Amino acid sequence: MPNDDEMFAVVTDMLGGGRVRLRCNDGKERMGRIPGRMRFRTWINEDDVVLIEPWDWQDEKADVEWRYDSQDAAQLRDEGHIN
Repeated sequence: MPNDDEMFAVVTDMLGGGRVRLRCNDGKERMGRIPGRMRFRTWINEDDVVLIEPWDWQDEKADVEWRYDSQDAAQLRDEGHIN
């Protein structure tokens, strides 16, 4: 579950270069950055549910912190955490 500064998001588009377009729980569209520690270990695709942390200094960008697998994402949707 997200901390105070984290939220759920759904990947809407793969932009390349370790960047993704996100639809966040607060209704905003953000550009997400996949950090190097996740790039080759965790594959992220369109329609994946991820946990993000928006940047403090640029609210339209965020870092991807975690990718949920399909079973966990379905459970989050059933519980109403994700739109």
